[in-house]
Amino acid sequence: MKISIALVRQRLAALGAPPPSEEPGARAAVALVLREARDAEGDVSAEILFIRRAEDPLDPWSGHMAFPGGRADEADRGDSMTTALRETEEELGLSLREHGEPLGKLPELPAIARGRRVGLVIAPHVFALHHDVELSPSEEVAEALWWPLSPLAGGELRTIYPCVFEGRRLELPGHLLGERVVWGLTYQMLEMFFERMRG
Repeated sequence: MKISIALVRQRLAALGAPPPSEEPGARAAVALVLREARDAEGDVSAEILFIRRAEDPLDPWSGHMAFPGGRADEADRGDSMTTALRETEEELGLSLREHGEPLGKLPELPAIARGRRVGLVIAPHVFALHHDVELSPSEEVAEALWWPLSPLAGGELRTIYPCVFEGRRLELPGHLLGERVVWGLTYQMLEMFFERMRG
């Protein structure tokens, strides 16, 4: 399935904004940032921006593949888009207000770490860049990379991520990006996004 920014804009506009979650807890937001690029066939399609979180023993998602984002603070005034914009600029030096266009929002979902809900609700927002922008990752970000959306949507990069939780071996679904694996919350958000693209 070829995914272009025009398709994303159309599908998300047709669906409208989902209602806010009534789940109790603190709030956070992330940005699914898209840009246009030429694929192997020379067609224009979309790429999506991932980060790999820096290693931090206090972070339950330490070292995971993720989208830029983080917890809301008082200055955000309860607006999850403001949180996504602020956190993306803090983590990557990328001003989506200046260089991007908001395309829509995905349903909010409860954050899970080590198999348990942690009292945090995440709002994913989708943006498109107007043009390429140089990224300046902060110390919170070990790596930032762009990846074509179409092979992800088509299931070409599906894999199994083995992990051990409370002595039990689990096999969780994921996507393989070179030597990196997208799994957990980031995988769930991608799947929600792809469901909407498939209509």
